[in-house]
Amino acid sequence: MTENKQANKDIEVIKKYWNERPCNLNHSKLELGSKEYFDEVERKKHFVEPHIISFANFSNYSGKKVLEIGCGIGTATVNFIRNGADYTGIELSNESLKICKQRLAVYDLSGVLYNLNAEDNIDFLGVESFDLIYSFGVIHHSPNPEKIIANAYKLLKPGGTLKIMVYAENSWKKMLIDKDQEQYEAQNGCPLAYTYTHDEVKSLLKNFKNIHINQTHIFPYKIEPYKNNIYEKEEWFKAMSAHSDTMFKILEEKLGWHLCVTATKP
Repeated sequence: MTENKQANKDIEVIKKYWNERPCNLNHSKLELGSKEYFDEVERKKHFVEPHIISFANFSNYSGKKVLEIGCGIGTATVNFIRNGADYTGIELSNESLKICKQRLAVYDLSGVLYNLNAEDNIDFLGVESFDLIYSFGVIHHSPNPEKIIANAYKLLKPGGTLKIMVYAENSWKKMLIDKDQEQYEAQNGCPLAYTYTHDEVKSLLKNFKNIHINQTHIFPYKIEPYKNNIYEKEEWFKAMSAHSDTMFKILEEKLGWHLCVTATKP
């Protein structure tokens, strides 16, 4: 795996970063904490990253025990709970977790939430007790992802499913980052962000079986209009889409920023 250029592995520095800018906080300009705000955050999240819905497969976990590592401000949280999951979420950033709790209250939903570092011993959550452990865009920001994976392995039931999204080394966005192009969506300035090849993902998950990796997601929009909720594609992506959406999908499969990984505990 490869580190970003400004990598800082101090967990307190990482926590401070996410406390100051909870992920997706600016997906809405409406009143923070209102139902309208959270509705808009979810709409924008799933519009820009539509693959999340099929990858998470929220409805498949009704009545199942689900642990989310890095629940953030709770977009996946509310979707798992709405679909009947027995949900537990852990989050490093106490500010993000505070907003997640607000979100549950707004929708009158209930789940178990903890302010924890997923690298620490979290056996108290229940060894071999979870049907699904889900973590989308989180572990690559942690100093020791292998510790998180080891914890996930312990907490999953035999036959349980791990679903993670990590950043792709061989990707359009990584090439732009390496050329010092500003990448708003990639959390420019983040203290730590590892990127992975397919083989490195398989090595990270060496104790799992049935490892499936789906590479996807190229962010096609101009940054400044996007910040104001205007979805105007970059000219080269606009031309590509006008010719064929299939061409863009092929590009995502080869150079997407997200490696969506599903694996099974033996």
